[in-house]
Amino acid sequence: MDIPNWFRAVPRNNIQTLRSNDGRRRPINTFSRDAICYLQRKISNISFSIKYSLTIGALKVKKNEIYRDIKTVPPIIIRADGRNFKESLKRLNFEKPYDISFERGMVTAARRLILESGLSPEWVFTFSDEFNILFKELPFEGRLEKLDSVVPSFLSSALTIALKIDTPLAFDARVIPMHPENMIEYLQYRQAEAWRNHMQSYGFYSLVKEGVNEKDAAAKMHGMKYEDIHEMMWRRGVNLGETPGWQRKGVLVYKKKVEKEGYDPVKKEKVIAIRTELDELWDPPIFNSKEGIDFLKEII
Repeated sequence: MDIPNWFRAVPRNNIQTLRSNDGRRRPINTFSRDAICYLQRKISNISFSIKYSLTIGALKVKKNEIYRDIKTVPPIIIRADGRNFKESLKRLNFEKPYDISFERGMVTAARRLILESGLSPEWVFTFSDEFNILFKELPFEGRLEKLDSVVPSFLSSALTIALKIDTPLAFDARVIPMHPENMIEYLQYRQAEAWRNHMQSYGFYSLVKEGVNEKDAAAKMHGMKYEDIHEMMWRRGVNLGETPGWQRKGVLVYKKKVEKEGYDPVKKEKVIAIRTELDELWDPPIFNSKEGIDFLKEII
């Protein structure tokens, strides 16, 4: 870069001095006004060049982000499934086929998603290592990339904290567009899956505990009818119809409307206000029963 003569080193006889507090004189290098203006122009040009390069580079990169503008519309359900949880929970010595401490961790993670994530889902239905989350209003303007990444990452962190473990846990997620009329049907479908998983898990792990290796136990359970599994467990002293409700039917964490008595200072009288509280249903009704359908209509 060609530097003007007036910008070069200042001769010693042009150095000015100032008297400091201790009475001594301190030298101060001074540039001419032209030198300062020249320096400011150069800095400005360099700054503009950097900003321009960054802007052009960002635009080129964004063209490759081909999924960023894919969006969905409400309502939706996000289903998050644990990734490789079978092996992770085995290493952590959780009880099989069900461990109440693990389920409490899942419910705690669901509660924190509703209360602390800032995403404001309506309810969460959970069983095994699965979350089903209803959104009537969408964060991130409905961007699928955001929904499929932020929700499972929050749940992974919340569950790890709740279980007080140092083993990384991960969820994957999928977005399922919903029509209001299909929400009850969807929950019936997932609760039926909870029941199927419940029977299969009891049968499989009962064989494993008896010394059958996992491969042979899985082969024996494959294709076995529900009534045969029920009979197999009955002979082993377990009535699958009387196991805890959360194992058979899942847990629902939802916003419940309750009446609260308050006081109106203006009218100077007691008033009834409707408030929303978060509730946990550990023994929900069977969703395809009349009781279950009526209940779901209230919360949906």
